[in-house]
Amino acid sequence: MAPSHVLRCCQKVLGWVPVFFITLVVCWSYYAYVVELCIFTIASTGEKVVYLVIFHLSFVMFVWSYWKTIFSPPATPSEEFCLSKTDREQYEREEAPESQQEILKRAAKDLPIYTTTTSKAIRYCDRCQLIKPDRCHHCSACDICVLKMDHHCPWVNNCVGFSNYKFFLLFLTYSLLYCLFIAATVLQYFIKFWTNDLQDTHAKFHVLFLFFVAAMFFISILSLFSYHCWLVSKNRSTIEAFRAPSFRNGPDKNGFSLGFSKNIKQVFGDEKKYWLLPIFTSLGDGCSFPTRLVIFDPEQPACSSENSFTKNTATGHPFPIRLHNESQNRLLDNENLWAEGGTPRENSRAGAKSHVAVSVEG
Repeated sequence: MAPSHVLRCCQKVLGWVPVFFITLVVCWSYYAYVVELCIFTIASTGEKVVYLVIFHLSFVMFVWSYWKTIFSPPATPSEEFCLSKTDREQYEREEAPESQQEILKRAAKDLPIYTTTTSKAIRYCDRCQLIKPDRCHHCSACDICVLKMDHHCPWVNNCVGFSNYKFFLLFLTYSLLYCLFIAATVLQYFIKFWTNDLQDTHAKFHVLFLFFVAAMFFISILSLFSYHCWLVSKNRSTIEAFRAPSFRNGPDKNGFSLGFSKNIKQVFGDEKKYWLLPIFTSLGDGCSFPTRLVIFDPEQPACSSENSFTKNTATGHPFPIRLHNESQNRLLDNENLWAEGGTPRENSRAGAKSHVAVSVEG
């Protein structure tokens, strides 16, 4: 027990090394730009003032969003997803997977879960002893289940998920702006030092190196930023981009996509005035998410549930198209997905009347 505890402590300490490295680079860049460039190199007072104002604005937003990304604790599932003491003891006693699944199905019948494993089993974390909500995954680095987990980022020593995904995106955004502004404003002085148009001083090294570092970080961050912008537009996490979530009808990479604008609002919130601020405004509670039709093409215009029902019955299917988020009980029922009794046509009509549609934008 003692060696594992020591190893865990060492891992926690080493986890801060990348953050410490980024902090040192940022502190040096602040000194190099403000002192060496603006104070010792730039002669024009007006140019100094403009550069310093814009620089400090981008610097504050960058540091603020980076701080929030690091120190926002990952959101974890609520108590309702934990097994009761009786169910947990019974689950541990059972050895057959089928019997364990029956226990999990009984415990999950009132939970808002619509995704399963690829084998149609309830997603359960043996480590945390809880039923995983949709889009929730266990992080081996943090040793907890994280709501809407995207990935564990070593550069922030934290899990990026529901609680800080907006902060992470803003961190990437302001990092790009910070590096771009530095590279653009340093470029002319970089060229002058390089061509010996300016006298060699102790600022030369800082200015030359500042341009290279800013340009290098800008190029590397740009690809990551572009990728996450694409993920947000599709309402996918990094994990879901590599492994599509599995619903009742099978895996569906677009299962949570509600259209471009609604996907953006799910991360940044409804009030646009807060979008650029590192303040938590994401929609929902992280435990449940609106879903869409499995077979619905996100590039096509949305249609009403009535039109879907008419089209489906016309093509020979006896039942209307269903949405994932209509009832979690249907997810767990393998034998009868529709109302018992009556003819298929009557059941179809009943399902169409009780069907609650989620509007999906094209």
